[in-house]
Amino acid sequence: MIGWTLGRYFAARFLTLILAVFLTICGMVFVVDFVELLRRTSDIGGVSARSIAFLSALRTPSASEQLMPFCVLCGAMAAFLDLTRKLELLVARAVGVSVWGFLVPPVAIAILIGIASVTLFNPVSAVMKQRAEVLEAQIFGDISSKDPDARFWVRQRSVDGEAIIKARAAARDGGRLTAPTAYVYGWDGRFEAEIEADGAQLLEGVWRFDNARILMPGEEPLEVQHYLLATNLTPQQVAKGAVSPGSVPFWDLEAVRGQTESAGLDPIGFRLQFQSLLARPLLFLAMVLIAAAFSLRFFRFGGIAKMVGGGVAAGFVLYVATILVGDLGQAGLLSAAVAAWSPAVVASMLGALALLNQEDG
Repeated sequence: MIGWTLGRYFAARFLTLILAVFLTICGMVFVVDFVELLRRTSDIGGVSARSIAFLSALRTPSASEQLMPFCVLCGAMAAFLDLTRKLELLVARAVGVSVWGFLVPPVAIAILIGIASVTLFNPVSAVMKQRAEVLEAQIFGDISSKDPDARFWVRQRSVDGEAIIKARAAARDGGRLTAPTAYVYGWDGRFEAEIEADGAQLLEGVWRFDNARILMPGEEPLEVQHYLLATNLTPQQVAKGAVSPGSVPFWDLEAVRGQTESAGLDPIGFRLQFQSLLARPLLFLAMVLIAAAFSLRFFRFGGIAKMVGGGVAAGFVLYVATILVGDLGQAGLLSAAVAAWSPAVVASMLGALALLNQEDG
């Protein structure tokens, strides 16, 4: 096994390079987003470059969080290649440290970074993303109401049965819908009516549809000034239905999921996000194993560029697989736990298998 002094040295090298890659990625994301926002606000008066820079700074952590697995992969590969180039890993092998021994520090660092990213960085980035959305709405206006293809959907259960409501846009406080259409079903699942309206206001215990047109099977359309539909939703629950799970901090996900489920809304997005965050440390561990499988080769053997390209390609395939399996979970074809954990588990097993095949232990 690796000694404490050597282990601390390797751990410091891996942590330094992973943080360097992450900070570089954050800087690149900030610059690209800042330039894009400057282009979008070029025809909007009264918007200063300082405000745009502040908005970009608020948006950067959330975007960078999605790239954290690649930061761990690239940082770990850079550390392995640097240690190999300086023959430090060769010396470690010569004194009897196996590949599994000097993998302990990077694996520990990856797991610690994963835990910190979930428990500390994610809540901060989620709060900053929410603040960015408010600031963006102040600068650009209600984007969703200007997009004819934008739609807001909400499902509810009440004393009158179930209803599915779609709208062109929802107010950020959840109190009003623009151009809503409600499909009302009885408790037996039978379709009862379709309500089309210019707008809907959420009052205490009811939706009030203004200038409504009621379509019921076998009856003539009926137009009324106001139509009331019972509901047990609150404005906060409606607003959360319009917020993506990625905007909810890790510590609030379970509470929001429970509130969403009790209100009759679809909680699968929040459940999948929670499980994905729990699986993040294992995903980072898998990235370290993949980096080791493609980086532990002496420079005199050549083929370094091919190894680096293979490691990056393997990480990209893992990322795509994670997205695809997540989409299956979002569609309900897989459970949230299976969709979130299976890519990390399979990648860890494949990385360990590759190391077993090329290393003698």
